[in-house]
Amino acid sequence: MSRIDTLPAPTERDDGVTEAGVRRYLGALAGTIPLEVLPVCASTNLELKARAAALPAWHTLIARRQTGGRGRMGRSFYSPDGSGLYMSVLLRPELAAEDAPLITTAAAVAVCRAAEALGSDRAEIKWVNDVLIRGKKVCGILTEAAAGTAPGTLDWAVLGVGINVTEPAGGFPADIAAVAGAVFPSPGRDLRARLAAEFLRQFYEIYTALPDRAFAAEYRSRSCLAGRYVDVLRGETSRRALALGVDDACRLLVRYEDGTEETLFSGEVSIRPC
Repeated sequence: MSRIDTLPAPTERDDGVTEAGVRRYLGALAGTIPLEVLPVCASTNLELKARAAALPAWHTLIARRQTGGRGRMGRSFYSPDGSGLYMSVLLRPELAAEDAPLITTAAAVAVCRAAEALGSDRAEIKWVNDVLIRGKKVCGILTEAAAGTAPGTLDWAVLGVGINVTEPAGGFPADIAAVAGAVFPSPGRDLRARLAAEFLRQFYEIYTALPDRAFAAEYRSRSCLAGRYVDVLRGETSRRALALGVDDACRLLVRYEDGTEETLFSGEVSIRPC
């Protein structure tokens, strides 16, 4: 698939995201992916989940602002107008339910590729779903799924991606200012529309070959955890461990202080200071 520099030159300031604006940069996928853009909604994931039964695969919902943006572990996701990209994609995966986490990890690689295709600094991944640029979190990913009628299958999955494209006016709120960053230092023409389109192009390419897991090598190479000490978080408890690396299924291997090792299929870790 061709990269963003083969697409039409941007023609407008980045003063809004529209269906036509995103579709302009989708290239061959322009007629394949149904797009919907809302000025505001509570959560693009919640909206798509509520309508999943009536919508086709790849229906993509973008909101210019969310009033109840959601992250993993029930956290909120700061979603102001004018600086971020908030989108969800409805998928109908032919995957075993146990392989659903691959959707999240594939999306993380697609975000990295898309940001760099538009000229960002190198993007890294903090297992399992955070994209970092210049050491700060610029993107969170939340995948939610419904079980199929047959055991171990999926009926649908909703992939939610929230990206801080540029820093919001007035900066990030104090409670996240130390960890939150933006992909780009300043706005650019059609920047959010171009990033939305490039993410969809990159994710489509990876997702349609997902069973091959070819993207896993790139996910592993972008990991920022290997060789670092982390806290493995489970509910209200945490356990110190050394992150050894990521395997071919994008699982995190850690070694605890007592010498035991564990492969983490899901969950969360925080990076400990050296």
